[in-house]
Amino acid sequence: MSRFLGELEVGPQGLGCMGMSEFYGAGDESESIAVIHRALELGVTLLDTADMYGPYVNEELVGRAIADHRSSVVLATKFGIVRDGDSRSIRGDRDYVRSSVEGSLKRLGTDVIDLYYLHRVPEDTPIEETVGAMAELVTEGKVRFLGLSEAGASTLRRAHAVHPITALQSEWSLWSRDIEAEIVPTARELGIGLVPYSPLGRGVLTGRFTSSADFSSDDYRAVAQPRFSGANLDTNLKMVSELRALAADRGVTAGQLALAWVQHRGADVVPIPGTKRIKYLEENVAAAALELSADDLAAIEAAVPASAVAGERYPDMSAVGR
Repeated sequence: MSRFLGELEVGPQGLGCMGMSEFYGAGDESESIAVIHRALELGVTLLDTADMYGPYVNEELVGRAIADHRSSVVLATKFGIVRDGDSRSIRGDRDYVRSSVEGSLKRLGTDVIDLYYLHRVPEDTPIEETVGAMAELVTEGKVRFLGLSEAGASTLRRAHAVHPITALQSEWSLWSRDIEAEIVPTARELGIGLVPYSPLGRGVLTGRFTSSADFSSDDYRAVAQPRFSGANLDTNLKMVSELRALAADRGVTAGQLALAWVQHRGADVVPIPGTKRIKYLEENVAAAALELSADDLAAIEAAVPASAVAGERYPDMSAVGR
């Protein structure tokens, strides 16, 4: 059941580790490490983190979790988003690339990163400079493959001309389909694999949320994301109820149906749903085996039409698709 991101072989589904440390309420390190170990037992090989998660502490957590399992892991991390208190900036200059990888290698407790992503494309540094510096890391044996996150089609072409890009990580789910028009075809033309993050709509497509009261006061979704506030959330939750009805007819959860839809986007697609609970991890992994017919896919898309989703993905979309 392996899939390929370019020439990189991985399982059909990865694990996003971000929420284990930040953004989605409190986490528990011992439970998160148990989730990672269970994921490896279930054949999940691709683990995804980033230096800005925490910041830094998520890489450290993943490093501790895989210390005795490194050979079973395809380890992916990202750099480029600089956090200074509540402010953020994006860097991609050569010096920053080199200092970032050294920090990530140390925190992850490894001598090589399997897939190293530029987290966002900076405005003030040519992509050729950034990818050129990343390519040097491949030559030096510190990184095996290169990726970009939330890059636009033209940036993909320019980057790929400098060094082969193995994977593009972008938000892609039933309610986030903006990459389908131009970015996905460009990636496929270039042989770049696709890694959808938030394939469950940041958890909403699981059907586990019924109102704003279900989010904790420190949950990034309710605090800062337009889709999770006021009338937007009410509109979006109504669509999820339709998805839940479809799932009940199939004897699966709404989240499994939504995730199976993403898995059916193509053999070059490896979603990375995130979770802090073994129960939900096991549900997610089971979704990779669900078979959906053309009629099933059409019914799912009719239940959650992308054009009806209320609110943007981020308060500021300027760094997305650059």
